[in-house]
Amino acid sequence: MGRVEKRKKKKRGRWWKILLLLVLVIGGATLAYGFSVYSGAKQTVNKEMHEQVSSIDVTQTKAKIDKKEPLNILLMGVDERDGDVGRSDALMVMTVDPENERSQLISIPRDTRTEMVGNDPQSGNLDKINHAYAFGGTDMAVQTVENFLDIELDYYAKVNMEGLADMVDALGGITVTNDFQWSRAGFNFPEGELTLNGEETMQFVRMRKQDPKGDLGRNGRQREAIQGIMEKGANIGAVNKIGDIMNVLGSNVKTNMDFETMRNLALNYSDARKSMTTYQMSGTGTKIGGIYYLQIPEQEVNDVHKMITDYNS
Repeated sequence: MGRVEKRKKKKRGRWWKILLLLVLVIGGATLAYGFSVYSGAKQTVNKEMHEQVSSIDVTQTKAKIDKKEPLNILLMGVDERDGDVGRSDALMVMTVDPENERSQLISIPRDTRTEMVGNDPQSGNLDKINHAYAFGGTDMAVQTVENFLDIELDYYAKVNMEGLADMVDALGGITVTNDFQWSRAGFNFPEGELTLNGEETMQFVRMRKQDPKGDLGRNGRQREAIQGIMEKGANIGAVNKIGDIMNVLGSNVKTNMDFETMRNLALNYSDARKSMTTYQMSGTGTKIGGIYYLQIPEQEVNDVHKMITDYNS
């Protein structure tokens, strides 16, 4: 099995990852600026960020929120550039359980070989899980992850990784921890705590070939950068930058949550952050037809299925 790590609540509380990026404006920023900011945030979320998928029935999911039942949320970091449909370079399933005051975040390696599921000619084929987004967009990514883990997803949040640079610059830079010294594209990254601007952050999250852990190491840096954004964004000193932050969110984030859903999550699911477990799925690398894949053992998939369903029971 992969590596499990449990973190109790800390002063700097690293937990909601991408989702907190979405609800940031609903908490401190809304209280600080009142109705005008509230109204502006609502308009940005509902008109620019909100995007439904046919595979998720939000009527049922909203009923779960009303009852404060556990939720499964697919978090996607998508690398979308001009002229490229993009792929989901980061895939995580987050489960939040407010009644038992716990949450967990499970990372799925992007090279995982699995069946493609959705309304696309590639459906039924075995391919890398991150190709599902390239073939059939968010809807196919959702259905493929649901099929892979035999679970039901309630919401998704998709962040264009190209927007990370703008977000970091809007916040005035972020702080991350780097595990070892390396250089890329003219930028040097010494070991230890680093303060990065937007372009430095993009190089930080894209490096893979120099990392002995390969994609797993890059996934860790992506999470580190997102955590850095969360910590900087939660700082009260950042609320005066809310206009810039909302512009970046509107351009780079899509989710099937509307504004009221985010508000309800922020208000009613806060107890889920008191205890968090993170997990990285693991497997064996192999080449099939000259293409590299990660083969996840059936037992590992079953174990992760149980981890998620135990949170939902």
